[in-house]
Amino acid sequence: MTATWLIVGLGNPGPRYAATRHNIGQMVVDELAGRRGERFREHKAGARVVETWLRPGGDKLVLAKPNSFMNVSGTPVAALARFYSVDPERVVVVHDELDIPFDSIRMKIGGGHGGHNGVRDVARTLTTPEFPRVRAGIGRPPGRQDPADWVLAPFGSVEQKTLPNFIVDLADAVEQLVDEGLLAAQQKHHSRG
Repeated sequence: MTATWLIVGLGNPGPRYAATRHNIGQMVVDELAGRRGERFREHKAGARVVETWLRPGGDKLVLAKPNSFMNVSGTPVAALARFYSVDPERVVVVHDELDIPFDSIRMKIGGGHGGHNGVRDVARTLTTPEFPRVRAGIGRPPGRQDPADWVLAPFGSVEQKTLPNFIVDLADAVEQLVDEGLLAAQQKHHSRG
């Protein structure tokens, strides 16, 4: 029996933010859609979505990019979860993580939000923090740079050389999490680098 998974790439809407560190979650769901030759369409829940499959005959994937700003991501995520009847344990949130070095992947289910306002809002609207997270390391800013400015800036020239492969690896991690479970995905992707 197949299940439906909601895969949410957190970020901010519009071209101004598209290439920023805060939008790496959306870059990952773009990669997942591109692998399947799919294009996003507007959904009444306030997000752009793709309805597709992990593989033919496999689990259904709803790839989503909220149209809201990061800090209020929860409303469209919860609306999509209700619309597609997806329980929180199958809502996979892909997001940037300051406390993980750039080009590193960490996955978990539940726990705190670590100061990430998008994750905090999703937990609030789902009424539980118990949902899977694929955390894309972006590292902390150098020197005294404000973390808020860091996450809203584009990736640096050195990072951009690695970024395409990092996004592919993150998309692979999402697929493995859905297909084989958290532990198998952690064992493969936590050791990379």
